[in-house]
Amino acid sequence: MFFENVIPLEAAIGSGKLPQLETFPCPYDTSVTKNGIIRIIFPEFTCVCPKTGYPDFASIGVWYLPDRLCIELKSWKLYLNAFRMVGTFHETVTRHLYVTMEELLKPVWLLVAGDFFPRGNVDTTVVFESPSPRPKGVDLLLAPLVPRARGFDETVG
Repeated sequence: MFFENVIPLEAAIGSGKLPQLETFPCPYDTSVTKNGIIRIIFPEFTCVCPKTGYPDFASIGVWYLPDRLCIELKSWKLYLNAFRMVGTFHETVTRHLYVTMEELLKPVWLLVAGDFFPRGNVDTTVVFESPSPRPKGVDLLLAPLVPRARGFDETVG
């Protein structure tokens, strides 16, 4: 059945099922400018619940102040698309994406948010942020995350 085709995240990493990520040199010197924040939103991320086999849908957001390297966007898109049949928890995959970006780019500052769509009326958002201070201007790019699930106090109009 469907669940038989699911690959656990650890197996996907160990077997090379995830494509290589590519980088390119940052075109500006952030040590001088102290800004130049990059925001990447991937609104159609999918993975699979390792317990039920049901699909999970999320918007993956990345905000970073590069040091020497930037992520090449096509490779990032292909990397994220490779999770379609990967079984992983929301927290685990968001942490994996954060660590992957941190190790690959070694940015001055990084924030990765996994904003998962409600399933069973449970709305989950997982955020990892580097301990370095937030750069100036980043708040202009950080929209508040609004729950997609309705609460009891909301009326249907």
